[in-house]
Amino acid sequence: QVQLVESGGGSVQAGGSLRLSCLASGYLQYYFMGWFRQAPGKEREGVAAIDSDGSTSYADSVKGRFTISKDNAKNTLYLQMNSLKPEDTAMYYCAADFFVMTPLATDEYDYWGQGTQVTVSS
Repeated sequence: QVQLVESGGGSVQAGGSLRLSCLASGYLQYYFMGWFRQAPGKEREGVAAIDSDGSTSYADSVKGRFTISKDNAKNTLYLQMNSLKPEDTAMYYCAADFFVMTPLATDEYDYWGQGTQVTVSS
């Protein structure tokens, strides 16, 4: 059983930055990890993912603005978000699984955190 706890959300003006963190209970280096988000009235969507070897995937909407990374020694996953836009406003979730075929697909992941809210004002 993997437990995930997100932190780092908050309110920021458009153009600003935030860094989300996700502390995992297990050994991060063995997992596929991802960041997902869900805005009110919308389906949850994949934002960024990183596999056990460090290869990354990004949604087109965040490429060039968001960076996913992990610190295996700290069992922590990060999402650096720059040039934030109002449309980035959502609850952001961290997810993990041992193997994933489609890194940004929500149904590929079995373990989820509780989420952290990100609000971007114009």
